[in-house]
Amino acid sequence: MTYCVADYLADRLAEVGVEHVFGVPGDYNLAMLDHVVGHEALTWVGCANELDAGYAADGYGRLRGMAALATAFGVGELSAINAMAGSFAEHVPVVHVVGAPSTDHQSAHRVVHHSLGDGVFTHFMTMHEGITCARAALTADTARAEIDRVLVEVRDRHLPGYLLIPTDVSAAPADPPSGPLPAPVDTTDPEALAGFVDAARALLEKAGSVDHVALLAGLLTHRVGGREVLRELLGAGPVPHATTVWAKSLVDESVNHFVGTYAGGASAEEVRTTIEDAAALIVAGVQFTDLTSGFFTQRITRPRTVELGPRTASVGAATFSPVELPTALGALIPLVRELAGRAPATPREPTPAAPLPATDASEPLSQDALWAEVAGFLREGDLVLADQGTSFYGASTHRLPSGVTFIGQPLWASIGYTLPATLGACLAQPDSRGILLIGDGAAQLTVAELGTIVREGLAPLVVVVDNDGYTVERAIHGPAEPYNDITRWDWTAVPAMFAPAGGARACRAETVGELRAALTAAREDPSTLAVVQAVVPRDDVPQLLADLTKALGQANSGQGSSKA
Repeated sequence: MTYCVADYLADRLAEVGVEHVFGVPGDYNLAMLDHVVGHEALTWVGCANELDAGYAADGYGRLRGMAALATAFGVGELSAINAMAGSFAEHVPVVHVVGAPSTDHQSAHRVVHHSLGDGVFTHFMTMHEGITCARAALTADTARAEIDRVLVEVRDRHLPGYLLIPTDVSAAPADPPSGPLPAPVDTTDPEALAGFVDAARALLEKAGSVDHVALLAGLLTHRVGGREVLRELLGAGPVPHATTVWAKSLVDESVNHFVGTYAGGASAEEVRTTIEDAAALIVAGVQFTDLTSGFFTQRITRPRTVELGPRTASVGAATFSPVELPTALGALIPLVRELAGRAPATPREPTPAAPLPATDASEPLSQDALWAEVAGFLREGDLVLADQGTSFYGASTHRLPSGVTFIGQPLWASIGYTLPATLGACLAQPDSRGILLIGDGAAQLTVAELGTIVREGLAPLVVVVDNDGYTVERAIHGPAEPYNDITRWDWTAVPAMFAPAGGARACRAETVGELRAALTAAREDPSTLAVVQAVVPRDDVPQLLADLTKALGQANSGQGSSKA
């Protein structure tokens, strides 16, 4: 078989670390998918629909640093566009490969299926302009260069990209790659870095000791590859530190100097005072949003702050650019080490885990009891995905064991995201046990992907929070209104539908004891998909979410916001 553009794309995807390609077939991409299926380093993962495939690719890309989604022109790509927007908002590198009508049909402006019937074939690519960092409509002459350009942009900018491949271009002859893609380049300016180090040293020395320094880490630290350097920095001295809820599990939460998650005025008092009262505060990769800042109630004073963005560093009012975040973190390591060496830090006891609110196994489940039990169940290496709503805000306030990965989507906040994302994340990190925490309304949106999870031989634990509807929306507005109702499902019937030959089990938990028994059974048999229908009161919400929804209700009703 003649080497062609589709082969070139497959080779380049494998080179950037993609091993699984998610998507849905269509007549415009079928021939291209032959080359994906036939590639020795790639595995095709067909999903129930394109939106789910996009969510799965997002979950995969968060852990692997690159993901690929393949859909058909028009109907397929637009079904996935919500997922692509979420990947853009949350800085996830996904390349969306769209199989399109042939160049002959396009140049003749033919009215073909999956088009708008106007002979124009650029509408849908234009729709992706605001949610991708790079796009290309491939031709036989430009395909190799454009594939390389888009993949490098996606990889280096940690944002989605878009490739439109007409059927004839996919099959066009091409030369194999002549060499590897260019390696990422650190764009840091040495003079800017030197200025930053001098300014940061002065601020840290003014603080006097590591006891008076604190660090707040955010999601962008992970996305731009700064996680390992951050660990080195925190190992250089006993600096009290926290993460935003968006960056949960970025650091080891089991160490003594981790104080918790910071959410502005909604934070626990110890976390809030540690961050807001520090004489010098290092803020690394933090982007404050309404739902991760206690609705913009953070109190961080600029003159005492070292702030690191993806390619800009600042100390007080002085800005230094370009300075890449991992490089800036690395430059702070000797400064923290020097400060820690001058005087011993005050010994710090680890923050104790929250006690279980219910000790009587016969007590009915509540939100507090549910999340305390789930937190106590987690073990090192677990992969936790918490859907937006009571699952995310209930689980995120609990301290995680070392080595647990926590995934949520609090900015884009598309309910149902985490169920397909569990598929992608478990394929990306196959040695970890996936644990999905999701509300009953959210799960109904994307439940079909449980079938794909079973087909792929994955065995996550799925905790469905059965609280009879859209409880978050009820807390914001309309607690008794019909638009917040959903159809009640019997989630214990899931195995019969998605795994009729066995390999899955389900149970209903209405009490603390029933939940404990279900979690114990799931831990003892990690090779089987387990669904737990956890029944909690309809209007019960975690305290952090209650605080946020009160502010959201005021803002969305036109009564003003709680922004300071």
